[in-house]
Amino acid sequence: MERRKLILGAGALALGLSAFPTEWAAAKGARKRHILFYTRSQNFQHSVVRRKEGAALGFAEQIVTDLGSKHGFDVTCTKDGTVFTPGNLKKYDAFFFYTTGDLTKEGEDNAPPMTAAGKQAFLDAVRSGKGFIGSHCASDTFHTQPDERYKNHGSEVDPYIAMLGGEFIRHNDQQNSTMRVIDSKFPGLSGAGASFVRFEEWYSLKEFSPDLHVILVQETEGMKGPDYQRPSYPATWARKHGKGRVFYTSMGHREEIWQDDLFQSILLGGIAYAVGNVKADVTPNLSTAAPNASTLPVEK
Repeated sequence: MERRKLILGAGALALGLSAFPTEWAAAKGARKRHILFYTRSQNFQHSVVRRKEGAALGFAEQIVTDLGSKHGFDVTCTKDGTVFTPGNLKKYDAFFFYTTGDLTKEGEDNAPPMTAAGKQAFLDAVRSGKGFIGSHCASDTFHTQPDERYKNHGSEVDPYIAMLGGEFIRHNDQQNSTMRVIDSKFPGLSGAGASFVRFEEWYSLKEFSPDLHVILVQETEGMKGPDYQRPSYPATWARKHGKGRVFYTSMGHREEIWQDDLFQSILLGGIAYAVGNVKADVTPNLSTAAPNASTLPVEK
């Protein structure tokens, strides 16, 4: 695998997983949390969740499972949509999606789809107090219909997108880009500095919920490709969905990102927030963090 130099903001070089407070993931005296990591790909399947022949888990699934072992939470990995029933969902404290497409339909990885009732049961579970964590292509899931990306901006969004707080449009070539840190007090961000740079597949996003608590902003200045010719916009955020807690980061395409200490720390912070083991201020700040985020490129 090609290796690229990681460029870090001030303070981030000192950050390692050993610096992550374990009690954020496993609160002292609290019941051990259980996360369902759902990695079904109804259309494009990313390499980090593709299970190689003879392997029980994909690359990202193994990393999240190992993080759970190290930091005190259980992880069940599945591509089987039939697990989304009201009774089964009660077993989990949070749901982690790395998914693509309409998960109620047959598709790319031949895994059993969830039913429409299963999708509703999942959304109801989050609204009623469960947690949700999404990485990268979790925003490329259940698109607003018709799926015209730029053209349907402002249409009534799918209930899943409304829960998540944003929707994938497209991406251009992978490249270095700057993540500006808006909330360094959010769990997992204390060592990130004012900004950091990573080589990644960066998503252009839309349909931002007005109640987002923006954690990281995608700085678009200097980025190459038509999808980034727009003002800066949210790339990592948290929000409340009814009684539930939602966390999303656009990062997570490349294997080296999943192995990166800073990404893992951010992810662990999001997990700790989603399962309710740590308090976080998620006051809406979209209007100040990325005031022109709804201004999209002109599609040519």
